[in-house]
Amino acid sequence: MRRVLALLLLPPALGALSRAQAPPPSTPVHVTLTRSPGLSADVRRALSDMPPGVRLGLLVRDLETGEVLEAREDTLSLIPASTVKLVTAAAVLLDRGDAGWWSTELTVLAAEQGRARVSHLTLRGGGDPTLSASDGPNSLRALARQAYARGLREVGAVRLDERRLNAAAWNDLVLGVPMTAVGLTDWYASPPTSAAQARAWAGAALIRELRRAGVRVRSDAVGTAPRYVPPVPPLRRDKRGRFLPPDPLIPVAQRPEQAVASVRSARPFRTLANVLRPSDNLRSEELLASLASPPGTLTRALGREWAALWQLGVDTSGVELADGSGLSRDNRLTARALVDLLDRMYDVPYVRGEARAEVPGQTYRARRNAFAEALPQAGVGGDKAGRGGTLALRMQGTGLDVRAKTGTLPGVSALAGYVTAESGRVLGFALLMNGPRETPILTLRAVQDEVVEAVAGRY
Repeated sequence: MRRVLALLLLPPALGALSRAQAPPPSTPVHVTLTRSPGLSADVRRALSDMPPGVRLGLLVRDLETGEVLEAREDTLSLIPASTVKLVTAAAVLLDRGDAGWWSTELTVLAAEQGRARVSHLTLRGGGDPTLSASDGPNSLRALARQAYARGLREVGAVRLDERRLNAAAWNDLVLGVPMTAVGLTDWYASPPTSAAQARAWAGAALIRELRRAGVRVRSDAVGTAPRYVPPVPPLRRDKRGRFLPPDPLIPVAQRPEQAVASVRSARPFRTLANVLRPSDNLRSEELLASLASPPGTLTRALGREWAALWQLGVDTSGVELADGSGLSRDNRLTARALVDLLDRMYDVPYVRGEARAEVPGQTYRARRNAFAEALPQAGVGGDKAGRGGTLALRMQGTGLDVRAKTGTLPGVSALAGYVTAESGRVLGFALLMNGPRETPILTLRAVQDEVVEAVAGRY
């Protein structure tokens, strides 16, 4: 009888429990599903000449409306080759701004400031990729002349402050050139093979310019500046034993070195153009190095690039960064990430010249978007050192306005940038092609050009 009664009472209890735990009814959620537009017949026709075995990521977006016009595997993670330089350039603009610069200084011990004769003169670099030995206002010659004009007449020894960059942390770069806090454009044709050699060359160049300016340098040896350790003032108490604020007066011997000369680079635009247009691998790695925060490692520099992508709202799914030039085959980008980047740099442009109240399209068409103008211009002729860069001889005779970055490695070809369609719409596009190493690159480039022409004609 008890068992029957228990069974009769059990279901209502369970029912009450289940009702107590049942979630309250929610407001219906309306979900809108959108389908990728795929590829138009014109683009499919252009892609029909693509060699077998080539993987493709493609995306075309209207930068005014955000509408995706063409898409194929746009989230596929592929080797981007030199289109990675777009990430480097964008990160530099976010870090420096179009009105920014890099600087280099000469400093002396605080106790010797203002003296004609000093024991040591320190060359402090900020990773400036445009510093030269003797050419123009951003040079060691200009530094030496400034120091002489401020009364410096004799130096015991020259030394370099190398803490800005940890050269050993950059040894894995495919390029094989040391990244140092002080580098000279004079080394471009034959760069140093080690950080020690770079230090010796930079120091010797400074000594030559100092002597040329009239400053006597007693030693030809080039040393390394010691790390500055900020002093810790002793604790102070009043007569009743209460702690007092630290003494604000720092002994001269414990103060940081003081500048006697300083130079700075021009705005970043010219440097970016000199990197992006000819696809300069060495300069692009130097740009990446200039981004590194202490302790000046490759990891820190790449971290700044990641931060730039996140700040810009780029979809970083499938993205991997290994260097600033794209020489490493460990880099990975997607067509979507590249178009996202192009879109943001178009929509919130760094403006060349005086700021004006204008929409992004006006800035772009007036050729005042610093990022877009640093890119190669298709079909203008000449060599790759000119405005056309690596696109100078491509799409000639089409009359198209194409500003884009190329990328090439064995079996890899890429093109990403901007094209103005026949309707006047500005489109952002990216094509990433990865195939076997023996894949004919010229064929891939021809297909890319046909795709861009087809897109421009269709929209």
